[in-house]
Amino acid sequence: MANFYTDNRDLRFHLTHPAMEKIVRLKEMDYRDRDQYDYAPHDFEDAMDNYDRVLDIIGAICAEVIAPNAEDVDHEGPAVADGHVIYARGTRENHDALTRAGVIGMNFPRKYDGLNFPMVPYVMAAELVSRADAGFANIWGLQDCGETLLEFASDEIRDKFLPRFNKGATAAMDLTEPDAGSDLQAVQLKAHFDETRGTWILNGVKRFITNGDAEISLVLARSEDGTTDGRGLSLFVYDKADGGVIVRRIENKMGIKGSPTCELVFRNAPARLVGERRMGLIKYVMSLMNGARLGVGAQSIGIAQAAYEEARKYSSERKQFGKTIDQFPAVYEMLTLMRVRLEAMRSLLYETARFVDTYKAWSFIGAERPLTKEEREDLKTNTRLADIYTPMVKLISSEWCNRIAYDAVQIHGGAGFIKDFPVERLYRDARITSIYEGTSQLQVVAAIRGVTTGGYLAQIREYEKTELRPEMEHLRKELTALADDFEKRAAVVVAAGNNELTDFHARRLVEMAANIIMGHLLLSDAQRDPVYATSAELFISFARTENRVRSEYIAGFEEKQLGLYKVS
Repeated sequence: MANFYTDNRDLRFHLTHPAMEKIVRLKEMDYRDRDQYDYAPHDFEDAMDNYDRVLDIIGAICAEVIAPNAEDVDHEGPAVADGHVIYARGTRENHDALTRAGVIGMNFPRKYDGLNFPMVPYVMAAELVSRADAGFANIWGLQDCGETLLEFASDEIRDKFLPRFNKGATAAMDLTEPDAGSDLQAVQLKAHFDETRGTWILNGVKRFITNGDAEISLVLARSEDGTTDGRGLSLFVYDKADGGVIVRRIENKMGIKGSPTCELVFRNAPARLVGERRMGLIKYVMSLMNGARLGVGAQSIGIAQAAYEEARKYSSERKQFGKTIDQFPAVYEMLTLMRVRLEAMRSLLYETARFVDTYKAWSFIGAERPLTKEEREDLKTNTRLADIYTPMVKLISSEWCNRIAYDAVQIHGGAGFIKDFPVERLYRDARITSIYEGTSQLQVVAAIRGVTTGGYLAQIREYEKTELRPEMEHLRKELTALADDFEKRAAVVVAAGNNELTDFHARRLVEMAANIIMGHLLLSDAQRDPVYATSAELFISFARTENRVRSEYIAGFEEKQLGLYKVS
């Protein structure tokens, strides 16, 4: 039986990372649920066995149900009837299969009918679902909205909404509007408190809302009269059962066609306030978006894995000039670089997920008891690393996903341009990953803080202390040389004191840092398992070439040249 979890050695490898013992202990709060829930783990080995079993189930559903439905869902797509969304037949089958498996709301606490999983196995599940069907991954992955309710909502709201996820409730983030895309400070959907009804009322329009007709929606709205910026926005939770929202239309998209992207009209829709007024954008949506960006990282890798698998299969079967095309250097070089990029960005994704797991665990523990000084420092360190790694992983994985999908089509030749082959769909699905939840350009704006504050460099220097086998020391020396060069180039740009110049070189600097970081992560992977040694060597060679181009460009650039790039 096909299984997307067991056929990919990388996943179990990252699941069993040494840092997981600490993460699981913190997440399980020293396994205190074991006496209350019969399915709660008794120790670390028991927890890891649970994760492995659940991922095995998800991997089988992805391979046997979701992936076979993907082409039909892409052709059929969702529809609108009487102001509401009707999913494609395959989408309904997919959702029913995962609901029956109990993996919606899998990372919520057991008191809300969740499995209390950390982010690492949850992100792996997101990668698996995305490999099967990236459009459906959006519907399944929006359970992230529940994480925001768990962190910031009242007990009353948590008790009402969170247990519904396990029963199959769908979710949505209703953020963007016709005149408020990336600039969410411009949101105008109105919220006012109705004293007679004792509830908040929402009126206005939302656009480009993924899974917009969901049963549970988080809505960003302007609650403060007379405001025009983010300080006047609050976050609300809307229950579809209460009525007041209709779907005006579903967008006709290039890709991820099984996922309905809706324009919504709110007409006196009742809603509940999440957390405090005025904190909607400043605090809650920023947290929500960070989770979504980690999800897009997983989605990107899932799509890229699917494209690589299709390219590898096709090239091993397609014969030209008397041999299969995967024996030609022009093709096997492409395939190898696809695989190496996949391993590199997967290592970056799960490193980031471990940072997120650690800081979230300490945050929940800190809500129950005072943290020690050492615990507060660990919380602070992992929060800072999660903040600078999340935009980096979203940037790199989405851009490389597009490259890998492009190369997969190229390896197919003319066949890749035909809808009979899955790579045509994968190529279209890949394109959105570098656009939604913040474009690549916006990820650079967020990630450049890791350059200017020295956050990336400090972590790189920590990686340089990692124990390695003697035969890999020469690779570490190469990465150290790249880090020295990166430090020099970043210092020159920052010292200029010109924000426009920093923004101009930001992507180059972030990508240089990312290449060094991924090189170190692959070296660490190779230390744990020598099978990754070749990938580490190939990737560091790639990084050396890529960073040299960026470094030389920055070194030869003069501030006065900025004017040459401005549109006249």
